[in-house]
Amino acid sequence: MPWGREESEWSELLHATAQFLAEQARLRRTTSYTELNAVLQQRTGAHGFDFDSDQGRAAMGALLGEVATVKLPEVGALVSSIVVYLRENDAGTGFFRLASSLGLLTPRPSGDQRLDFWANQVKATYDYYASR
Repeated sequence: MPWGREESEWSELLHATAQFLAEQARLRRTTSYTELNAVLQQRTGAHGFDFDSDQGRAAMGALLGEVATVKLPEVGALVSSIVVYLRENDAGTGFFRLASSLGLLTPRPSGDQRLDFWANQVKATYDYYASR
């Protein structure tokens, strides 16, 4: 049971996340963790992730990480790059950790390296889905 969810529910959340991120990327739009959480609840009927708890935040990060990793060979970029903090224009720390663990970004990147990498991932994600 991933993150306290049944396998079937987790699978449905993965599919709904990938679908929603593709929709947003086609529109060349970022989304927030909060918006994604609400959309997942609406589309799947699953209970939302509790961002007030470490486990809830970690579960959302795991969900995005899994979708990004699965979609990487197809898209050529981390689709989770378009998920940003509410009222901010930046990806979460988990995004950069995942990129480093996959060898896409150097460990302990500078602020400029992080910003450049993130911007390139967003652009590549938008470009991939715009052509579909």
